[in-house]
Amino acid sequence: MEPVEKSSRRRSDAAEEMRLIARIRAGEQQAMSELYDRYRKVVYAVALRVMKDAAAAEDVLQDVFLQLWRNPDAFDASRGSLAAWLAVITRHRAIDRLRKRKPETDIEECVITSGPDLRDETERALVVEKVRGALAEMNPDQRAALEMAFFDGLTHSEIAAKTGQPLGTIKTRIRSGLQQLRARFA
Repeated sequence: MEPVEKSSRRRSDAAEEMRLIARIRAGEQQAMSELYDRYRKVVYAVALRVMKDAAAAEDVLQDVFLQLWRNPDAFDASRGSLAAWLAVITRHRAIDRLRKRKPETDIEECVITSGPDLRDETERALVVEKVRGALAEMNPDQRAALEMAFFDGLTHSEIAAKTGQPLGTIKTRIRSGLQQLRARFA
């Protein structure tokens, strides 16, 4: 895509974001619905990455959009895009929730070991190196599809839409990438 087309598309996106925010300020629920449909995946992905828990990530997703509905003036377009702002707000909200969580076990139930299990640490390090090596040897498109699926939590259809590649191509890349990893670890 030409640089001029990208910048004009960014200006168009920014103008659309401002129209949506203006409609939300006016109390228009349809605008909030459109904004939610457009950005929910980004917000959920960020929350899930921080929280590592789908239910908690959904709670953060709801909190972030509720905050935007209650206070749309908090978004300042001069400081960046709406997507970036939502990602930052989501990350902060998720971290706040993690800090407020009660520990999952009582302190009395905690077992204190006398030292690290070096064998387990060594095995873990070897596995990590093996995975990194296998990913580094993969075709960049294949590696990107795997990373989007497993690290970003995107579905095959979402990856296809994001990359502009056919759904069958994305499925093939992910399947063959997983086969390569299995073969490497067999």
